Amino acid sequence: GHYMYVDSVYVKHFQEVAQLISPKTTAPMRGCLSFYYQLKQESSIVFTVYLRDTSGFYEEIWKTDSALSVDWALAEVDFNAPYPMEVIFEVAFNSAKGGYVALDDISFSPVYCSNQTGTPFNPAEAGCNFEEDLCNFYQDHKDGPGWSRVKVKRNVYRAGDHTTGFGYYLLANTKFTSQPGYIGRLYGPTLPGNLQFCLRFYYALYGFFKMSGTLAVYIFEENHVVQEKIWSVVDSPKGVWTQADISFKKPMPCKVVFVSWCKSFWDCGLVALDDISLSLGSCQAADLLLPNPGECTFEKDECVFTQKKRGRGSWHRRRGPTPTSYTGPKGDHTTGVGYYMYIEASNMVYGQRAYLVSRSLRGTPGKQCLTFFYHMYGAGTGLLSVYLKKEGDDEEIPLWRRTGEQSISWLRGLIEYESDRNYQIIFEVIRGVSVRSDTAIDDILFQAGPCLEVEEIQFSSGYPDSLNEIEY
Repeated sequence: GHYMYVDSVYVKHFQEVAQLISPKTTAPMRGCLSFYYQLKQESSIVFTVYLRDTSGFYEEIWKTDSALSVDWALAEVDFNAPYPMEVIFEVAFNSAKGGYVALDDISFSPVYCSNQTGTPFNPAEAGCNFEEDLCNFYQDHKDGPGWSRVKVKRNVYRAGDHTTGFGYYLLANTKFTSQPGYIGRLYGPTLPGNLQFCLRFYYALYGFFKMSGTLAVYIFEENHVVQEKIWSVVDSPKGVWTQADISFKKPMPCKVVFVSWCKSFWDCGLVALDDISLSLGSCQAADLLLPNPGECTFEKDECVFTQKKRGRGSWHRRRGPTPTSYTGPKGDHTTGVGYYMYIEASNMVYGQRAYLVSRSLRGTPGKQCLTFFYHMYGAGTGLLSVYLKKEGDDEEIPLWRRTGEQSISWLRGLIEYESDRNYQIIFEVIRGVSVRSDTAIDDILFQAGPCLEVEEIQFSSGYPDSLNEIEY
């Protein structure tokens, strides 16, 4: 049969290299990589096997030790590719009299060649949404009060957390610290070395004059001697939950540390932090993967949704704040700088309706869960409703409704419903009494099975008594 072959007689330049590159892995793989090779050399040949990740980082996993192997020899090497990688068989010749290498029968088994076991690192343990506690994060309080886990009493003047709009998040609240030079450090759990990570989190800043140093991310190597700043705030819209992504890879075990530093009393405002997550592989590789089926963030288009009719009373796709002041969001929910859908109240009259209708969705027996984020801020805000319309029925079944001003932040809506026939989901907005009734939606997700959480009941309209209280 056939095999692959490389020979020094074809070498034109000193130290020429031949590479045979596998396709990229598409799913996490760990186990035993085996192949057969023959090697004949008169002067030095270097035959090496590498793993290469998407950012071009090489990791050597095997190298020949013998000078001669005239018969086919079996090589087995433990192989771990938790994110997309290529396997590279590389031969380097140091002279034209080098000799040759032949390669055949490359195979992979999901069982390690050695007796190696060991639990793979679970990146979910290095994330936190702060709803219950600090998860595996901690702080040493020698620097001062540091980060506090807070919940804002919901009202239209204070933005809530990023996860649901009415949960907990972390605040480095420098107003309560008397001394300038305040610093708050939040340490993450220990991460294994030699793996590539994508760190994602959301942050929001309030009332800063100077941005520099207000929030930075450091990597501490285990001995705590080496620390490297890998990210800091450059410029950011105020009071908007903004997403940050950082890819990093360190040879040693390390920790991620979030640092908020207040140099002098006059520079300091509030720094908020929420929804920290860690995944394996670079952030660019994660972004290349297809989005969740059944998810719409409105970043590229309107996904499965269409308008009943376009015109004055229609939904618009937008990024940044809405044109009318004191109403609508300052940014989208997904990243803070992306797109969302909203109605522009100044184009409509009181009581006018706008419909956003999904295409026909496949019915299934059993419960289904729809989650989305909505934004209802503005003194004249009207009504937002969600309906289910089953195929063959004329009537629309009301599933969910909010009326009046709700909050200055994005809030999460959660709906459990059933339909064994094909159906459509309809988002309907009725414009309120004034132009200050822009209403927006973002990050719609359809999931099979019942909702895992129960939605908190929100107040419908009006202002609570406690206007600016923070619960610690």
